[in-house]
Amino acid sequence: MLTRDSVQEMKLAHRVLAEFGYIVPKVQRGYAGQTLYVNLSTRHIEARPVTDEMKRIFIGGKGFGLWRLWHAVSGKTKWDDPENEIVLASGPIGGTTMYPGTGKSLVVTISPLTHIVVDSNVGGYFGPLLKFAGWDALEVQGKAERDVVIVIDGDSGRVTVEEAPAEPVDTHPLVEVLTEMYAKDEADRRNVSVVSTGQGAAHTRIGCLNVSWYDQRRGTARVKQAGRGGIGTVLRDKRVKGIVVRWTGVKADSNDPAELTRIRKVGQRINKEIIDLDDSQNKMRRVGTAHLVEIMNDYDLLPVHNYRFGSHPDAHRIDSTVWDKMFTQGIPDGCFYGCTMACSKGVDHYQVKTGPYAGECVTVDGPEYETVAGVGSNLGIFDPEPILELNFYCDTYGIDSISYGTLTAFIMECFEAGLLDLDKTGGLDLRFGNSQAAIELLHQMAEGRGFGQIAGMGVRAMKDYFVEHFGADRAFVESIGMENKGMEYSEYVTKESLAQQGGYGMTNKGAQHDEAWLIFMDMVNNQIPTFEDKAEALHYFPMWRTWFGLNGLCKLPWNDIEPADNALTDEPAKVPEHVHNYVELFSAITGWEVTKEDLITMSERVYNFQRVFNLKLGFGTRESDRIPYRSQGPVTVEEYESRQERYDKQLREKLGLDPVGLSTAEKAAALRRYREDQYQKLCDAVYKRRGWNSNGIPTVEKLRELGIDFPDVVALVTAHS
Repeated sequence: MLTRDSVQEMKLAHRVLAEFGYIVPKVQRGYAGQTLYVNLSTRHIEARPVTDEMKRIFIGGKGFGLWRLWHAVSGKTKWDDPENEIVLASGPIGGTTMYPGTGKSLVVTISPLTHIVVDSNVGGYFGPLLKFAGWDALEVQGKAERDVVIVIDGDSGRVTVEEAPAEPVDTHPLVEVLTEMYAKDEADRRNVSVVSTGQGAAHTRIGCLNVSWYDQRRGTARVKQAGRGGIGTVLRDKRVKGIVVRWTGVKADSNDPAELTRIRKVGQRINKEIIDLDDSQNKMRRVGTAHLVEIMNDYDLLPVHNYRFGSHPDAHRIDSTVWDKMFTQGIPDGCFYGCTMACSKGVDHYQVKTGPYAGECVTVDGPEYETVAGVGSNLGIFDPEPILELNFYCDTYGIDSISYGTLTAFIMECFEAGLLDLDKTGGLDLRFGNSQAAIELLHQMAEGRGFGQIAGMGVRAMKDYFVEHFGADRAFVESIGMENKGMEYSEYVTKESLAQQGGYGMTNKGAQHDEAWLIFMDMVNNQIPTFEDKAEALHYFPMWRTWFGLNGLCKLPWNDIEPADNALTDEPAKVPEHVHNYVELFSAITGWEVTKEDLITMSERVYNFQRVFNLKLGFGTRESDRIPYRSQGPVTVEEYESRQERYDKQLREKLGLDPVGLSTAEKAAALRRYREDQYQKLCDAVYKRRGWNSNGIPTVEKLRELGIDFPDVVALVTAHS
């Protein structure tokens, strides 16, 4: 039982290892004007200035993260080297309480999964509170000798690194302890945000970060996840238990905007739209992203059995109608002040069934769509109880639920295909639908024992391991192992959307849908039929979504709610009214008058810089953009025959091939040759549109056009061209 006395006992065990005092600057036009650097190895802390060049070229958020990381590492730096950094930042719009979705933090590091730069976007209060406490970004470099917490107190102007031997490691108890420890009183808890992970991050390469906010109505600290790419694994490798920020007094004008009334105007407009229209559109305020389960199932896009299939007759057992009955707070339920989208759902009083916290009643944050699909349908689990169990333990262990779901689905298919057996898995009967085995695997991964040690390496490493140690067929595991650049796929079936295949394959960081989600434009609405159309979409939407990551924004208020007349506009997929809102927001906060074209240019600079950063680390070419065939078409006979009418029709209409008399294997092989060729042609078109050469490398001319032709960047590109 957590008490103030027990928390104080833990606090007394702290020893201050490093301390830094500072005068808290007033935020001006969205910027604090400095970033905080903490080196855990040398125990050095310093303030670093934010230059006009940084603001002009890199804007904020992940742009600042990339710039700071670029100067911290060399081309030989590995994810677990001391010089690797974790950089956390908000952005100039972050913390704006009059507009929804402005509470995001962006996290940047070198990934243990992909060995390139990864960035992840996460809710909670940390990013805005960090900025208002005086810092546009936090860089954490080096490694501590023992477990520490980093504490940034913006009220007192004090930063400390404190040895923290007594606190638990796992997120749900740790966040409660640190919130209580650093809040002055109960009312002050809302002014504290904690970054944490868990024991699973230390024993796998798929560790996530959890970012907290204090839910006053529930009376508990809740968390959102920077899930992708193993960022939590990097944090635990640095021996950081938690990062705490405290700041009192968030107000409407905390960003010191140039024109407050201009922000208020666009904020009032979209807030009214959300309140009036959401219930008839996506019901984000009622069920959050869980509404996607039935939509994806209806359009044959819901991953089932390692993405073999796109729908299942039992999907209704885990769709939003089920979660609607289990979610326990209602509206509002947002992860930052003033967000009328209020999509941050949770289940209270869930009694944990297994593992070290069995019997405890906890609040489970979510589940979000990605978790329902990843640990549910993709594993053949159509029961909400084990999904909640897996959701809770992924979060508290600090394990990315998307990567966990996708890698476990891969394992299950390998088990059912005979590549694995009970002897190889240590007795785990890892067949689709076996929720008990899936939960036990998660515990093993978190504790670094048994078959969980192998699973925790991720899909890419498992493919090599299965080939080398179990004699698996390389071609088969490469075809069904759903990863790109080493990052596991998020939860959408892309077989019938070439554009979305490109949206996964030609990302900078790996198979994550937050750069481009084009399935409906491409597959359902047929809005981008040609290679040129698809290439244009794969230029615009990744740049547009990148912009949210530069400014500390959530993308959901952009297109998960739309104006009533949006379908009548020239470009409904872009939601023009909301694009205009963001032009107004940026201009009104920073005082820089911009156009919608300027927003894309901002992102192009950072996006191309990140591509070159991958090149610096030994990747970033066409080879890195290859994708597993399972995301392009049917790998197995069973897959082909499950949609035989569809695929036979495509052979006739697209290939001019009569399928009559051909075996299923022959038909599948012909379709595969065609689809793989289509993907390569798409790469050609996208590279051309982005200003890259045929090997997927930005040209020097493109770098000059964007104003990122720094000497070291040009030299790197020139050496690889």
